[in-house]
Amino acid sequence: MSKYTITVNNKKHTVDADPGTPLLWVLRDNLGLTGTKYSCGEGICGSCTVQIEGKAERSCSINIEDVGESSILTIEGLAENPDQPIFKKWIELEVSQCGYCQPGQIMALAALFNKNPKPSRKEIDNEMNSILCRCGTYQRIREAIDELTEEK
Repeated sequence: MSKYTITVNNKKHTVDADPGTPLLWVLRDNLGLTGTKYSCGEGICGSCTVQIEGKAERSCSINIEDVGESSILTIEGLAENPDQPIFKKWIELEVSQCGYCQPGQIMALAALFNKNPKPSRKEIDNEMNSILCRCGTYQRIREAIDELTEEK
């Protein structure tokens, strides 16, 4: 085991973890932040998406020793803002069905909006098409995104 000091949701944490441990497991098992979901474990589905330095990243594919001094934002950290428009729109339009992929969907969209508050349809598709929803709520996700981009 090695000690790592990481910044998650604007708080510093020191964790003991084996080198090579995916960030996903450190967040879930060491820090108790279970909003970040495990699904494929290969960086394909996007359920484990967090933001690292504002960029959407698959936490199952990033090892703890590669995080360094970077600032990590999880769905719990994003939810600290009660006026977060993405959450409000998701609730208003009842986007979620099972909800398992939704933290990844929301984190990816928030990262896109941070980078570009008024993204084009193509930019939205490029960002969001890689997050898989097994329930198939893509139409509701698209409707929420469309309404959010119209409001900006």
